[in-house]
Amino acid sequence: MSTSRVVTCCEFFSKIFVFTAIYELVCGGGVAIANQVAQISESPKYEGTARDLQPVAQITPENTPTSIEEKEPDIELTVIDKLLNEPVYSPFRREGTVKDSTRPVYVITGEEMEAQGAKTVREALKFLPGILPDGTVGTEVNALSGQFIRGSNSAQVLILLDGRPINELGSGGFDLSEFTTNIVERVEVLPGGGSTLYGSDAIGGVINIITRRPTEKVTTQAGVNFGAYGLNQQTINSSGKIGNIGWVVGYNRTQAENNYPFSIPEANFEGTRENNDVLYNNFNIKLKADLGSRNTLTLSTLYLGKDQGVPGGVPIPEPLFGQGYFNSLTDSDRKYTDQVLTDLTWNSKLGSGNHSLLTARVYADFLNTRFDSRNSSQARYDNRQASYGLQAQHSWKFADNQTLVYGFDYRNVSATNSTFDFSVDTKTVTYDDSISQGALFARYEINFTPSFTANLGLRQDFSSLTNGSFTSPSIGTKFVLTDSTTLRANYIKNFRAPNLFSLYANGGTYVGNPNLRPEKGDSYDIGIDQKLGNFGLLRLTYFNNTISDLIAYNFAVPVATYENIGKVRTTGIEAVLNLQLAKNVYAFVGYTANEPQILKSTNSTEVDKELRFAGADSLNAGLSYETPGGLYAGILMQ
Repeated sequence: MSTSRVVTCCEFFSKIFVFTAIYELVCGGGVAIANQVAQISESPKYEGTARDLQPVAQITPENTPTSIEEKEPDIELTVIDKLLNEPVYSPFRREGTVKDSTRPVYVITGEEMEAQGAKTVREALKFLPGILPDGTVGTEVNALSGQFIRGSNSAQVLILLDGRPINELGSGGFDLSEFTTNIVERVEVLPGGGSTLYGSDAIGGVINIITRRPTEKVTTQAGVNFGAYGLNQQTINSSGKIGNIGWVVGYNRTQAENNYPFSIPEANFEGTRENNDVLYNNFNIKLKADLGSRNTLTLSTLYLGKDQGVPGGVPIPEPLFGQGYFNSLTDSDRKYTDQVLTDLTWNSKLGSGNHSLLTARVYADFLNTRFDSRNSSQARYDNRQASYGLQAQHSWKFADNQTLVYGFDYRNVSATNSTFDFSVDTKTVTYDDSISQGALFARYEINFTPSFTANLGLRQDFSSLTNGSFTSPSIGTKFVLTDSTTLRANYIKNFRAPNLFSLYANGGTYVGNPNLRPEKGDSYDIGIDQKLGNFGLLRLTYFNNTISDLIAYNFAVPVATYENIGKVRTTGIEAVLNLQLAKNVYAFVGYTANEPQILKSTNSTEVDKELRFAGADSLNAGLSYETPGGLYAGILMQ
């Protein structure tokens, strides 16, 4: 069951042929997608728990998994049970559930993505509250993702892969359209920042992509999908376990034209998206070894390859030198990505019980992006980044009502950006530098009573940048007022260190600014979870998110450069209502409002205006019919 739209936790594609029909209304248009999946062997129900995916803080007698022989028969849970008991990792840096968190957190599972025909993680997030995954000026599924959360832009949202950072430090952010959904177990969206647990880049929020883990039974699954706008997709996945070794191996090829109609009212524009085709070739492999009963070692590698057209953007004439002022549409520009993300993780249960878990991880990422400008500039732009990191943490339930998670993070990123000008046959290096980041962190949680929970967090980041070090505290509380009503409140201080491009770029019409200060964020939210009998759940959150020392281009100078130009305060609400209308019939309505107001700016004409592209009201709704046998039919609207 999704937190944004009600979806039964059933066994998808358990028949040899499963037809999924989805009618999706996006931006006033309609898309009809029909998926036909051929399954080579039976796809068993997802077994075990998410503890195998992420570190476990504790296992109590109430939630200890029973053996297969002792397992009770499945029962039909209510929509409330499914939503509140959804496993999540990002609010705690250990395993917990939605109902355990003082923070609002929204989840979509891989089964839900598959049923709804989503091809990439970016596309899968569009019906979750709290996030504008398409930004406010485009909807192409294969383009640079624009995850806007609480008035932030893409570079101000931290992207995690199985709990560790993958953001580019050269140019900022990470393109969620790179991830095809066949590798995904679930995606968590945590609005409101996460610097206390994860460090830089988490001013707006955190998105955590959890990849699939080995199944207990050997399973092979193949699929072919055809859809609107030239969609042609083939996937094959194998998963299983023999002895103490488990594996997941998969391949995805996705091709599409994406020549859909669209409009930009602010620019008085209406037309058809051109030069928007895409071809994916993605591989994934995960190997997991059980080293006795209390230790596991997991190796995971992803290869993400993509060839896509870059259609550009519609120019927005006002305000002068605004964020859309220099946009231009292109008919032949291309972008190529070639990315490898790999990590090795060791989990060890300490002592004789299940209350102490030590986790150590080393990882290495190699991100290569090439952009060919074939219109006015006739140039090639190359961006190469190598990241090496280490995570070590201890999750310890040292008393029945108290849990402590603490540890150390380190990451070194080297990035090179260069331009080759075909007109003069010259290569220019824009920047070639590195950033080292280290941190100590701790999060303490105490249950004062069964009804009242509080947590305190503190993180100290150290950086090789002159102004890169930062202290990030947080506090959260949750009070169960009645069996039906839960109140929650949070404060988090966040930051984002400048990226290498904004610091050291050296071009003919722009230069970097090595004196930039980190952006600082203060995020407050207060919310309520209200059960509606046993058939519905309303989750409502009011938030106030302030970003100061905002980093942006200053175009109003002879040579454009990045500056700490201002301060933006975003207020708004996140609301989602999930209902079970009848047996197998579900509905949801989600509403998100972001109003980012510019409080200070070096451009005086922008003060008191809304920060362009980051503010919008988003309304999502859906009605679905789903059966335990795997049949799904839905109408979804954004």
